[in-house]
Amino acid sequence: MGREDRLLSSAVEAIGSTPLVELARITKALNGRIVAKLEFLNPGYSKKDRIARQMIEDAEAEGLLRPGQTVVELTSGNTGTGLAIVCAVKGYRFVAVMSKGNSTERARMMQALGAEVVLVDQLPESTPGQVSGGDLALVEEKAKQIVEERGAFRADQFHLLGSLRAHYLYTAPEIIQQAGRADVKIDAFCDFVGSGGSFAGCAKALKEHDPAIRCYVVEPEGAAAMAGEAVTRPNHRIQGGGYSIPDLALVDRGLIDGFLTVTDQEAITMTRRLAREEGLFAGFSSGANVAAAVKLLETMHAGGTIAVLLCDSGLKYLSTDLWE
Repeated sequence: MGREDRLLSSAVEAIGSTPLVELARITKALNGRIVAKLEFLNPGYSKKDRIARQMIEDAEAEGLLRPGQTVVELTSGNTGTGLAIVCAVKGYRFVAVMSKGNSTERARMMQALGAEVVLVDQLPESTPGQVSGGDLALVEEKAKQIVEERGAFRADQFHLLGSLRAHYLYTAPEIIQQAGRADVKIDAFCDFVGSGGSFAGCAKALKEHDPAIRCYVVEPEGAAAMAGEAVTRPNHRIQGGGYSIPDLALVDRGLIDGFLTVTDQEAITMTRRLAREEGLFAGFSSGANVAAAVKLLETMHAGGTIAVLLCDSGLKYLSTDLWE
């Protein structure tokens, strides 16, 4: 029985079971199909709600998180929002540590959900609204300090297996089931990487289902560190990932079939097209994923079906130039 068929005990149970939608208007002039998982329909408006629930419930099951203990995590805003929701329901105090380079809507939303938000200054050479790997390192340092000072549990999305398991156990199996009901065969999956959890979890499950499915990492042009390229544009505009980290702890490189890069403008243009043509109001990384999927249909996967995640809501970027 799906969540839509029963009364739920809390918002935590409303996480997951998001729709899979074909982007038929985006692909009308292309040879192939793109199917998109609407992760912005989670309670916190992003895919990160899934990992927030999984990390906390895994920690509870393993005895790593005690009743009344504080939870801390660095975030660009989405994981923090998910953790704020889960912690509010479960009765934990939550501290979100975030760069001042992220959009203000995210901090306000976390605060509204009861989180304590600690904002960290960017590096002097960084551009507001463009969080670099160096900026993220400052946030990491502050998060570690707070964990030590408060004896807190660190919900570390870059290292805890819950960040991968949420997508391995639920997101990818949902995609497989939803596509299968429509007799749609998935040929490839591409994903913009931040912590790498959604790529790692989905790629593992998809390949176990069908080893022929090709899985691609998406990175910003000029910051394709995982692909082994020199980082020339660490201050790209695609929020929520592309941190110029060459090796992410959660990502098994054996799952990667290739790398794709997307420019800031390609991501922005596609995000705006999603809104205007498909009625899907999503964020920067969603546009990056669809732009990358289009490139696959135009090249090695012509005639195929590409699966992507629409990672978060466009509501989280109203203060940015995404919606000028």
